[in-house]
This record gives sequence, structure tokens and C-alpha cells, in this order.
Amino acid sequence: MSTTAESGTAGAATTQARMSRREVLQALSGLMLGIFVSILAATVVSNALPVIIADLNGSQSIYTWVVTAELLAMTASVPLWGKLADLVSQKLLVQLSLALFVAGSLLAGFSQDTGTLIVARVIQGLGAGGLTALVQIVMAAMIPPRELGRYAGVFGAVFAVATVAGPLIGGVIVDTSWLGWRWCFFMGAPFALVAIVLLQKTLKLTQVRRGGVHIDWLGALLITAGVSTLLIWVTLAGNEFDWASGTTALMVGGAVVLLALAVLVESRSPEPVIPLDIFRNRTVTLTTLASALVGIAMFGGTVFLSQYFQISLGYSPTEAGLLSLPMIAGLLVSSTVAGALITKTGTWKRFLVAGGVLMTVGFGLLATIDAQTSIWVLGAYMVVLGVGVGLLMQNLVLAAQNDVPARELGSATSVLSFFRSLGGTVGVSVLGAVLASRVAGDLSVLGGGAAEGGTTVPDVSSLPPEIAGLVQDAYGNATAELFLIATPLAALALLVVLFIKEKPLKTTSGAERLAEEQAQLPLAH
Repeated sequence: MSTTAESGTAGAATTQARMSRREVLQALSGLMLGIFVSILAATVVSNALPVIIADLNGSQSIYTWVVTAELLAMTASVPLWGKLADLVSQKLLVQLSLALFVAGSLLAGFSQDTGTLIVARVIQGLGAGGLTALVQIVMAAMIPPRELGRYAGVFGAVFAVATVAGPLIGGVIVDTSWLGWRWCFFMGAPFALVAIVLLQKTLKLTQVRRGGVHIDWLGALLITAGVSTLLIWVTLAGNEFDWASGTTALMVGGAVVLLALAVLVESRSPEPVIPLDIFRNRTVTLTTLASALVGIAMFGGTVFLSQYFQISLGYSPTEAGLLSLPMIAGLLVSSTVAGALITKTGTWKRFLVAGGVLMTVGFGLLATIDAQTSIWVLGAYMVVLGVGVGLLMQNLVLAAQNDVPARELGSATSVLSFFRSLGGTVGVSVLGAVLASRVAGDLSVLGGGAAEGGTTVPDVSSLPPEIAGLVQDAYGNATAELFLIATPLAALALLVVLFIKEKPLKTTSGAERLAEEQAQLPLAH
């Protein structure tokens, strides 16, 4: 009886899974708006953060924490969202992610201190974690790998518009006295609510549910606790306590024990949150490692660019948003063109290799900047970096999704997203600590108000000219050092990519493949 029902479900999925281009675009509209909101929230804050932190009397470590808190929550929750996708309606989960995002945005907008702001960013991060995992899982279920490149232009356009619009809108908001920085958070809520309604109307995904699936809550708890402990240590070490200290030993030791227990629990669970046997697949292992390295280099290297534009070069938040356009333009063009060519030719590895080369070169060039660097030179360097990142990020996911059984699509996608976010969180935390330490060291010899620039994000316009120049140089040199650290990480990502074996792209969607796999299960017995 159950076998018949299962076969019927599989057949239904097979007949309904293949969607027309128009149906796919309609279904993607709500998903893309959700991604737009998520990216907008992250980028709208980037140019406003110096103003927000100064207004709330926060320090450089708080500046890093406001970014890290969202990344940490997103990272820790991605595997759980991926597993929930096996149990609950994926449409419902995406809508829940957006609802969490709205709640976090409103709380952030009403924050009166940095503590509340960080909590709000955690809630936003939980919502972003759901969107990060689920949007790619849903896309893989609807669209065959060979056709995914065709829609990369849509995704790339949404990503680019949100990334460009965010800093510009954030800059305008903080530069407009009658609005204030709180609207940087409030403005995302209406978009998220519209996305929820749009998803309800347009996303009609046929799902083939797997019987007997459950969540390994103990494994999820251990993974979250272990990763969080490690990342909190990375963020606080060097500021709140020494890198070599008893606190470090306690936190690192605790994280190692928690993660070791997580591995033990996951290895014995019939439905682990992160299936360990998925790493037996060479493509998944290599793309996961490359994604982590890209995350470290990309997030860690670029999140402080806005601070560099405003403090080191003296531009306003709005101008800082405009200065990010070259990198976004490079990303948009490269991801769109590469996606179209991949769909046309069916080959993809050359784009990963080219992306690794250009990302490494881009970081190497940006490692030469200082407080006197021309904006035209900066723009050229950022174009190189943007093109490299555009060729790498989505195509790593495509390579992994193409090489796993349909039943592991959710796991493979969420694992890649998890490690990319983990890399980004580590990158922001470690490089943020490096920047704070370098700035503090450069300014410590000055004493007085300038020395405070090492611990408190300074308002350069309020400093005496001679002190302002020293602060600008300190931030310029420290930012260049971050890119110098990111360069070998990007080179290592390139090395990993070289070992990925290119395989032909499949021409059936994830839903169709899953139906076929399940239809064959009774024959196996």
C-alpha cells in the first residue's frame, strides 16, 4: 500500500516537476524578492554602520560584532533550515524566514543601545540563514543543472541591484537629517511582507516527501554550540582577553569537545543535520572547501571597505555607496555572462578557474591601497575582484548540486552555504580583530583623543586636521593589510578549484530526479 502511494507520488512529481520558463520566472519572483530584501538589509547597513556605531557610542569591536552577529546566526542555522526542508513545506519555511527577518529589522530599528542592536541582528541572521539555504534548494528542485545558468542572470541582476541600492539608500538615509539611520532597518520590512504574499501566490512547488525523516536535534544543538563558541572566541580574543590565555584554552577546548561530540552523534544518526558521508563525494568536499575560503576572503576582505571609504578617504556614506559600484558591476556582468555560456556549452570548470585567478589578483591589487589611493585605481581593482567573485560563488554550488543524488540536494546545498557563511564569519571576526589591533597600534603613540580611534570608531570630521590625517593613514594601512591576508586565501581557493573534476551537467530537475530515485526504491528490495 505504502509502495503504491509512494510510486503515485513519484509519478505526480515527474509529470508536474518540469515547468515552463514563464512558470519558473513567476515562481522565482517571490524568491528573488526575498533574496533582494536579505541582501538589501546587509548592504544598507554597511555604509550606515560608522554613523550608527558612533551614535550608539560603540567601539571598533562592536562594529565588528554588529556584522558578525548576523553572520553567526545565519551560519549556525543554515544546516537546520536545510534539514527542515525535508520535513516541512519549503514555501512555508521561506515565508517563516522572511517573517523572522521582519521581526529582526523592526527590533534593530527601535534599538537604543548596541546590545539590543546585536540581538536584532541575530534574529535577522536566522531569517537570512533560511533564505540562504532554501532559495537554492528550491531552485535546484525546479530547474535542471544545465538550465540553471539561464537564470543566473536574473539572480545576478537581483543580487547586483540590491547590493548597489543598499549602500546608496543607506548613505542617503544617514545623510538625510529628517530620516535618521533607524530607517535603514525599517525600510526592509515592507519588501519582506510583499515577498511573503508573492510567494503564497506564485510558488507552487511539487514536493516528494521522504517517509520517516526526523531532525537530529542533539546534533543540531552540538553543532550550533560548538561553532558559536569558536566564533565568539575568535571575535573576543585580542580585545577582551589575550589570544594565549586561560580563557582561550577554555573556549577553544570547549568548542573542540562540542564539535567532536557533534561528529559522534551525526555519524550514528539515521538523519544527520550534516551527513558526514556526503564528504565522500570529491566534488562536494572540494567545493565546500573552496566556498569556505571564498567566504573568508570575500566577507573578511570587503566588509570593511565602506569604513575605509568614509574614514580613510573622507567620503560621505552616500559617496561610499557609489564607490562600491565597480565591484558590483564586475560581479553582475561576470555572473550573467558565465551563466548564459554555461547553459549554452554545458562546461563550467573554466569559469571557476578564471574566477579563482581574478579573485586572487584583485585581492593582491587591493593590498597596495592606502589613504592616498586614487578612486579610479580603486575602481579598477574592485572590478577585477568583482568579476572573480561573480565567476566563483554560484558556480561552486552548481558543481556540487550537479554531482549528488537528488535526495542529497538539500544537504549538499546547505553544507556549501554553511561553510561559506562560516568562512565569512571567521573572516570578519579575525580580520576585524586584526584591523582594530593595527589601528590601535598605529595610533597608540599619539595619546589623547587620537588614541581612542583604535578602540572607538572615530568621526574624522570632528578631529583636528593633523590628527585626522594620522587616523586616515592608520585605517588605510590597516585595510590594505586585510587584503594582504585575504590574497593567499584566495590563491588557496584557486588551488582547490583546480582539483575539481568537471562532469556533464544533468538535464533533469531535482524534483524529477528525486521522483526517479524513489520510483526505483521498491525495485531495490
